[in-house]
Amino acid sequence: MHRTRYRTPLALALAALGIVTALIGTSVQRADAATGSSFVDNFDSFNTGRWHKADGYSNGGMFNAGWRADHVWFNGGVMGINLDTASCPSGCSGKPYTSGEYRTNDLFSYGRFEARLKAVKNPGTVTSFFTYTGSSDGQPWDEIDVEILGKNTTQMQTNYFTNGVGGHETVINLGFDASAGYHTYAFEWWNGGTINWFVDGALVHQENGSRGPLPTHQQRIMMNLWPGTGVDSWLQPFTYPGTKLTAYYDSVKYTKY
Repeated sequence: MHRTRYRTPLALALAALGIVTALIGTSVQRADAATGSSFVDNFDSFNTGRWHKADGYSNGGMFNAGWRADHVWFNGGVMGINLDTASCPSGCSGKPYTSGEYRTNDLFSYGRFEARLKAVKNPGTVTSFFTYTGSSDGQPWDEIDVEILGKNTTQMQTNYFTNGVGGHETVINLGFDASAGYHTYAFEWWNGGTINWFVDGALVHQENGSRGPLPTHQQRIMMNLWPGTGVDSWLQPFTYPGTKLTAYYDSVKYTKY
């Protein structure tokens, strides 16, 4: 999918000239130093040493919601992300809906990333588990995606971006309804080799670079729930059902390779 998250024309132009590293070398060094270690988080509480919540802004573009920290909550060993019509501060750019985004403080390199989650079933929405980095980290835009589209929760979409180039979407038939219960979604990102996606431990898809170079920059682990705008052909139109929608996350695990 095409994201607008933190991507700037200036950063892309500098990358084309081959001088980004010279200009942001200090930021890249800080990112390298922050490479995360293996962990398991069962979401018993908000671990501020590992995570932070997006608050008071919007990713813009196709994202038709602003982020509010109180829309990410914890209860009974589960993290929930709510999507509703609550008001959002001015930084949310007048978006009609409000939701949540959860992201790691550190960046993570090659390894296995997995989340146990229950997705939202509602056309026009995306329930996600992914890794991302970009100009806000002083790096090119790299990303690896697991996305459950609310229009058909019996499928999962995989994708990846390398230096801002995506278009590697693949739709996987799950054989179950991802909104009806918890399942484990994972991907293994190998140094210079492959990205392998898994569902409940079974390999369901592999990318080996034949469709374009794979990501190389360490990334943040992220989760969000959002309604789309201007992408009806992809997500179908979003209609708010009159009550909040909630994506549920039971755990996240990272194993460093």
